[in-house]
Amino acid sequence: MDSVAIDRFEASRGRLASLAYRLLGSAADAEDAVQDTFLRWQAADRERIEVPEAWLTKVVTHLCLDRLRSAQARHERTAGAWLPEPLLEGDPMLSPADTFEQRESVSLAVLLLMERLSPVERAVYVLREAFSYPHAEIAQILDITESASQQHVHRARRRVTAERRRGDEVDPASARRVVEEFLAAATSGRTERLVELLTDDVTAVSDGAGLGRRLLRYTTRERVASFVRAGFKPTPAKRRLAGGSPAIHIALVNGSPAVLAVVDDRVVGAVAFDVGDGKVASLCGIAAADRLGRLNEAWRQHEPDAPVIGAW
Repeated sequence: MDSVAIDRFEASRGRLASLAYRLLGSAADAEDAVQDTFLRWQAADRERIEVPEAWLTKVVTHLCLDRLRSAQARHERTAGAWLPEPLLEGDPMLSPADTFEQRESVSLAVLLLMERLSPVERAVYVLREAFSYPHAEIAQILDITESASQQHVHRARRRVTAERRRGDEVDPASARRVVEEFLAAATSGRTERLVELLTDDVTAVSDGAGLGRRLLRYTTRERVASFVRAGFKPTPAKRRLAGGSPAIHIALVNGSPAVLAVVDDRVVGAVAFDVGDGKVASLCGIAAADRLGRLNEAWRQHEPDAPVIGAW
């Protein structure tokens, strides 16, 4: 392959990776899809490709759809053992992030909600909301009609909005203050205050430190508060599992505030918060090592703020 063809692909690599991450919810799978796209580009008759960017977008989208439809993916996602891979603020896969819709499309809360969409609905939603593709181009990418694209995005928006139940975008500083107060209540055992800081329809999901085969899910303010209080209570067993006594940091993960447990410059657990109207609407806890690899790579190159708890 000549250098011009390589350069043309590399110019699109970041956008393709961002698209694939939103479709798959996994940075590792997104990178694989982009690499497979490069192999297709390498083998293609490129002289017959009129618009390379459109061709590459179509290929990576269909590769992602194939992954979402695969038997293994269907089993993992429907068996209740799947969570999106969290990414630290500044990760290029989180771009574009210029608009509220673009930032929303990559939040862990929305990535989880998109699991309830069909693969085609998810693709239309991502292409329209995150990348602002017109329906005519989406139709060409997905080999559907323009009216079908409009119907898919309408259904997807309706389902995501119905579950999201949130208003306008929350100021990051305000969201952090809510999480700081929440963390203080959780670590001091003030369960009543925890309940006050939760929305009426709050939900929590956790991979149980990666020890179980199914996710742990909680609803109602009282059950979520009890789960959080138990989770943030330090014990010798938890410290052994973590490999030491973690420092607790607050950082931005997928655009939302998150509590990170860090041992020897290694993130061993992350709890991401979805905040709205001064309260916590949802929590997502991830501690499985295979879901924290890319976040850890970024953390080691990151200059973190001082921990809010020096040794948990």
